[in-house]
Amino acid sequence: MAPPALPGRDPSAGPCVVDLVQQVKQLRAQVEQLQAKNAQLERAVTSHAVVDQAIGVLVRMAEVGPQDGFTVLREISQHANTKLSSIAEQIVKYAQGAALPETVLAELRAAFSRRSRR
Repeated sequence: MAPPALPGRDPSAGPCVVDLVQQVKQLRAQVEQLQAKNAQLERAVTSHAVVDQAIGVLVRMAEVGPQDGFTVLREISQHANTKLSSIAEQIVKYAQGAALPETVLAELRAAFSRRSRR
């Protein structure tokens, strides 16, 4: 909606400076929101890739299916009270030769044990 015409100002001259400043502020706010959403999506994609890699490690390590690999990963995350993506990173690093924290190793063994009893 166009602002009321100011005395001495031709309304057909286009938007006034105040209107343009307001539009710039709104556009900057929109850009900030989009940048935040983009960063969030990038983190989600990265996290998803690491989780998929960890599932692959568990599938190979224990000769289980991908669904069981994800279930094991989820159980470790829940029992260790640690984010799934963090557990996944540790599993991937383990496959590359790093040591697993003792709590994660214990949960990994327990999860595989639960799978073998079924």
